Parts: sequence; structure tokens; C-alpha cells
Amino acid sequence: MGLFFCLERANKPLKRLIDGGGFQSVISGIFKGIFFALLAVVLLVGLGIVVPRPLWLDDPARTGRSRQILMLSNPIHTDIAIPVDSDLITRFAFLRSAGLNLDNPNLRYLVFGWGGRSFYTETRTWADLKAGPVLKSFALDRSVIHAELAGDIPLDAPAVTVINIDAAGLEGLKQFILGSFEQADNGPMPLPGSNYGPNDTFFEARGYFNALVGCNTWTAAALRQAGLTSGFWTALPIMLRLSLNLHNEDERFVASQALP
Repeated sequence: MGLFFCLERANKPLKRLIDGGGFQSVISGIFKGIFFALLAVVLLVGLGIVVPRPLWLDDPARTGRSRQILMLSNPIHTDIAIPVDSDLITRFAFLRSAGLNLDNPNLRYLVFGWGGRSFYTETRTWADLKAGPVLKSFALDRSVIHAELAGDIPLDAPAVTVINIDAAGLEGLKQFILGSFEQADNGPMPLPGSNYGPNDTFFEARGYFNALVGCNTWTAAALRQAGLTSGFWTALPIMLRLSLNLHNEDERFVASQALP
């Protein structure tokens, strides 16, 4: 009788949990937590696109946007392509020291991108994707700049965004990119053996990479130096593209001629 009484008392909390909807309350709480977490992410993404950066431009009436650059996108990364001219070749002549042939007659663009060292240098294709670099990109990683030589780029390709800027904007963009290279006594520091092929190379970069401050926020910062307005936080290419279209005139993105 005593044993039965003890078992009965021990089972009463479980019975009350079942009869009183305790399991349902736990499950309901889990779903509510997931819902509010997703809602917070949606709000963060929305605000990152809608809130402009900078909040206002010092000189919104700048004209003479006769220069064109390209933003190249894939699902997770963006690059900036600048048409080559004598000034660009002179400013980035140090790329020769890393083995890039700036005298190639088919050269049309210099392409620059910024990212996490582990993920960027170890993931040449999706087949090379590994857990280690991915996890490191969500924490904190040293940064690198990827510099690449490119020939003709079709301006109507889905991954290409043509952007019109003025001469001052082009100068600001060049200075921003140059300022992103980590410097040693003899200039920017290449990473030998990290390149994907004969027409690209990696350099040590300033700053640290993580999932919140990554390659696309770098691209956004570069474009702001070129005179554009972006969203306040654009962690993904689609966020950056949407914010650029939202905060800038349509004429910014019209290709006036074949480039270069």
C-alpha cells in the first residue's frame, strides 16, 4: 500500500502536466520563440535595406556621371570591376609583383573583392566548401583582398550591375580600395600560392571579417565612397542591390555604352 501510494504521488506531476496542457505549453513556447526570432531577422533585414547610409549626401546634385563601374554578384558575394585606363594601371602597378600581367592586350577590368581569409582562399568552387572555413566566417577571421584581371564582361548579364559615377566618385573608390590593402614597408602584401588561377591573386587586407561585417558591407562602403547611398546594413548581395535601387536614381544603373 505504501509503495502504491508513493508511485501514485510520483505520477501526479506527470498527470497534471499532461492533463493541464504542459507539453502543449512547452511546444507553443518553442514555436513562439522561433516566430519572434524570425520576425527579428526580417525586421533587421528590412531596416538594413530601408535605412539609408549615409542619411544624407553632402552634395546630392553632383552631375557629370560619365564614368561607369560594375558590381558583380553571386548568391553570397559581390565584387567591384573598374575599367582599366592608364591611371588605374599606374595606381595598382603593385599587382605586377604578385604575377599579374597588367600588359595583357585583352585586359579590360580590374576586379576587387574583400572577404574572410579562410573561406575566401580555401573555397575556390562550391565543391571545395568545408565546415572549418564556414564556421570561422561566422566568428572572426583575418581579411584578404582578391584582385583579378578580367576581359570583356557582358553588361546585360544577370550578375552584373552597371553603376554610373562621376570623376570624384571614381577617385574616392580607388582610394578606398587602395586603403583596404594591408601595407608593409615595400607595399601591399600578396599571399603566394593562394590564387585560383593565373589571372588573380590575394593580398592581406585591413580589418577583420565576420558574418555581420563581411564582403558585401565592404562593397557597400566602397560604393558610398563613389557617391552612392546604400542600405545601413547589407550582409547579402540581394540586400545591397535592393538598397542601391531604393536610395539612388534609376539613371545610376543605365549602361550608356559598351565598356571600357
